[in-house]
Amino acid sequence: MSEDVFNIKKLNEEYFCFNTISELQNASEGILKDYLISVKDCICVKDMETTAGSAILKGYKPLFNATAVQKVLDEGAKIIGKTSQDEFGFGSFSLNVGVGMKYPLNPINKNHVTGGSSGGSACITKLLKNHISLAESTGGSIVCPASYCGVVGLCPTYGRVSRYGLIDYGNSLDKIGPMANTVKECALALEVISGYDSKDSTSLNVPVDKYSSYLERDISNLKIGIIKEALGDGTSEVVRNKFDEMVRKLRDKGAVIDEVSLPLNFKYGIPTYYIIALSESSTNLSKFCGIRYGVEGDLKESYNAYFTKIRSENFGNEAKRRILLGTFARMSGHRDAYYIKATKVRTLLIKEYKKLFEEYDVLISPTMPNQAPKIEDATKLSPLENYMMDVLTVGPNLAGLPHISVPIGKELDLPVGFMVIGDHLKEGLILQVANEVEKNV
Repeated sequence: MSEDVFNIKKLNEEYFCFNTISELQNASEGILKDYLISVKDCICVKDMETTAGSAILKGYKPLFNATAVQKVLDEGAKIIGKTSQDEFGFGSFSLNVGVGMKYPLNPINKNHVTGGSSGGSACITKLLKNHISLAESTGGSIVCPASYCGVVGLCPTYGRVSRYGLIDYGNSLDKIGPMANTVKECALALEVISGYDSKDSTSLNVPVDKYSSYLERDISNLKIGIIKEALGDGTSEVVRNKFDEMVRKLRDKGAVIDEVSLPLNFKYGIPTYYIIALSESSTNLSKFCGIRYGVEGDLKESYNAYFTKIRSENFGNEAKRRILLGTFARMSGHRDAYYIKATKVRTLLIKEYKKLFEEYDVLISPTMPNQAPKIEDATKLSPLENYMMDVLTVGPNLAGLPHISVPIGKELDLPVGFMVIGDHLKEGLILQVANEVEKNV
């Protein structure tokens, strides 16, 4: 066993940030040859158990690499394992892990959550140097744990990074993106994993920018909009104060900063997101029934009894809840009232963002309305209170907009995240602003 693998296994015994740890292989030369790469457990790695955090996929070893994984391997990276997550991405705290699995612990204070659903990715990123994690976001699952664990998390434009090899949560929402300890490392990783892929029908066939070149630019005269709804009563005073402090520093650097409003997004974002996401996830999870996909049992009963037994024993409570809610929302008689209406509202929310981007280069807000809560407090929240935790992150995810979370220091020994949102395919701009934020912490 190599020293790196030994150290990773010791960290995992303490923080539970991996579902699977791999032996390191000799890597090829490339721009990532000095980096260890972890991969969220919903992204396929050839011959490595990939479960999306669910007991129903236990034992599944893909015969292929996801496109994003193959790209980092081609650049010399070493894959160290599959990071723990909320089951199929269903959660904001990484506490909804699959049956019999352990949830990751916050690397700064183990009594607190890591955030979700890419909690294991954020945890191991904070613990290791020269490391990048391939994470995934549906409604905030990259930037949320990045904020709670004090690392950088970048969610790209929908379609900028191929989804081939990603186990679906919501097809119209899922994005693969990097987590790292610095903005520069996120920019480097994004350059590698971005680009058109004929295997993914949603992949965008547009050139990939040299994202790292944006880090050399200052922000003087950039127009930045502060989303005023993100600083309301639901956002803690500690988070607001740290955010305001950074805004003053950006103004001192020459940025033109105004307050802007996204009223429709903050009124309808949460219900719109959850109707669409749960409808898509209930469809995607229907194939895991123990016949062609998912764990198998002895078919001694009727198909309906077998189907029910496999799913009831191997899906966690939150997965079951989302399957039921999503199935209801797309049933005949309800589809028009819920799912179809939600897709129409989504279009209005995108237009609201696009209107602001006619005047502003980027938009900013806190990443999360709070700091990482204690595990014991998070477990007491109702499902609705859990869903409301995504209030600041569902908007850019619904709209498919690139966004990044950068740590801006600690208060009460816990990190606070600062989020920068850009127009479609403006990853360079959000990296430019994020780099300036990082330099002024």
